Amino acid sequence: MPLSKLDHKRAITHLKKDKVLAKIIAKHEALVWAKPGDLFADIVENIIGQQLSAGPTKIITKRFIDLFKTKKFPTPKQIITMPDQKIRDCGMSWAKVKYVKELSRMVQNKELDLEKVKTLPDEEVIIELTKVKGIGRWTAEMVLIFYLQRPDVFSLGDLGLRTAVAKLYKVSRDDLKKIAKISASWSPYRSLASRYLWKSLDNK
Repeated sequence: MPLSKLDHKRAITHLKKDKVLAKIIAKHEALVWAKPGDLFADIVENIIGQQLSAGPTKIITKRFIDLFKTKKFPTPKQIITMPDQKIRDCGMSWAKVKYVKELSRMVQNKELDLEKVKTLPDEEVIIELTKVKGIGRWTAEMVLIFYLQRPDVFSLGDLGLRTAVAKLYKVSRDDLKKIAKISASWSPYRSLASRYLWKSLDNK
């Protein structure tokens, strides 16, 4: 469940015990969490954004939505029936076209129950989502952090997070054990810590 206002205050107090993180928190206004929209749309957008920065992801996603001429995010059925080439022409790689189609097929056929996914513990969410070809642990963790707003998620597979920790704590961004140990001290509020770490990169 998302953090309440009281839990958010507790989270900030806890994270500020880390002097390095406290400096980052002090530089930024309180972070707000966007109200979750549609989980299916969120996963598709995460697939589109794999290995891309925010700018290209936004452009390709808009082209993809515009392709369906409904002013709404397309349904799984609409995506399934859309020719692959037209989706490819939005700027997606052929691999991503395949992944988006496979996700749509599984949701349409009830092989993946997204309403059930919302109720599962973190690791079970990851297990369910990674059954879809093209969805790896990183994508599932982004869903956990930003859509499901689970409070205690840290993605070791996220290069940005590892880069931020490496710069701030003077460790190698490839030393996963050290980074995991550092992040453990932020539990049970690692999702909020992650957001501040991403923010720290904006100032570099």
